[in-house]
Amino acid sequence: MFIQTESTPNPATLKFLPGQSVLEMGTADFPDASGAGISPLAQRLFAVDGVSGVFFGTDFITVTKADAIDWDHIKPALLGAIMEHFQSGQPVMASDAKASSGHAEHTGEDGEIVGQIKELLDTRVRPAVAQDGGDITFHGFERGVVYLHMQGACAGCPSSTLTLKMGIENLLRHYIPEVTEVRPVAV
Repeated sequence: MFIQTESTPNPATLKFLPGQSVLEMGTADFPDASGAGISPLAQRLFAVDGVSGVFFGTDFITVTKADAIDWDHIKPALLGAIMEHFQSGQPVMASDAKASSGHAEHTGEDGEIVGQIKELLDTRVRPAVAQDGGDITFHGFERGVVYLHMQGACAGCPSSTLTLKMGIENLLRHYIPEVTEVRPVAV
């Protein structure tokens, strides 16, 4: 098994490409070890000293490390953990665990606008940020403000504010005049 790695715009996060499917669909975000019980692979990765976050996409894994840890020290252990997991035949997620489609549900009078926002996020934004090992999902819309949740390499990335303000906000405002601002949320 050959696992490729790619750097991400977030220096604390590295993207691992195992060359096979990680999740059938959706994503799974583990911003800390407390929720990793539903994923044998996430548990294995959090067992490596210095891992502070794990994120799964359909064909990639991103791992976020603690600031005090150097990639040269942690990367071999992570590669070994990923390889051992896929060779073990265990599932990535427990059978009763579901990957997330990402977007929060929205009920209210702005349903049409929210539908347009989600469509633009799914077609224009999410594929681009997946290339960088992350995801950005809809969290809410209120009085012209779109609230987005950043996951994987996007969470805590130094360039995430610029991406939100200059990229996503400008895109949404261009196509949807009702959008006035985009703000990040922590879930």
